[in-house]
Amino acid sequence: MNTYQNLLFDLDGTLTDPAEGITKCIAYALESFGIKSPNLDALRPFIGPPLKETFMDVYGFDEAAALQAADKYRERFATVGLYENRLFEDVPALLEELKGAGYRLFLATSKPDIFAREILRHFRLSSFFDFVGGAALDESRPTKAHVIRHVITEASLVQPEQCIMIGDRKHDVLGAKACSMPSIGVLYGFGNLAELQDAGADYIVNDISQLRTLLLPESSSMRVRNRAW
Repeated sequence: MNTYQNLLFDLDGTLTDPAEGITKCIAYALESFGIKSPNLDALRPFIGPPLKETFMDVYGFDEAAALQAADKYRERFATVGLYENRLFEDVPALLEELKGAGYRLFLATSKPDIFAREILRHFRLSSFFDFVGGAALDESRPTKAHVIRHVITEASLVQPEQCIMIGDRKHDVLGAKACSMPSIGVLYGFGNLAELQDAGADYIVNDISQLRTLLLPESSSMRVRNRAW
């Protein structure tokens, strides 16, 4: 059984609930194309996957239009949508416990890293993370696999088998697999059980309490480098 020292966390749907900001910014972007979005809940599939990919998959935009829509989205997100966000209860306490247990924590998000850092700062989470990795505004890291590889490289994580990706969507699981890394799927975000199972998540938890139990088993007093799951 492998041991894990490094935890890579997704942001949207894993640490925070960004539904209000993301859906309003998507509606703002679609409005620029003459597409009305009276039901913001219908835009929830945009939460998690890379923006360009979802504009193309859901609305049939070509690449040029998808990039234009992503730019329009960020126009509102950078000043307003960024803060239309809610921290999941017990996240700060969990991160503090994980750091205290000796884990190294990393952020791996499809959100551009400039926005991810500001969200962590806003919620006073920055100090928990050894490195923040996100998508690039120039689309040079278009998938979650690209983001995870970026974190591996920049943080010098030379043994991916000692890392585990934690996220709520299939993109987190598939991105981890592409990097030879196991994954934990969480069901309190925006994915569902079938999505995470079909993607091949190694572990699936219902809530933050179960995530804590998985990562910090009460019966174990071993140091992280000796903890086997």
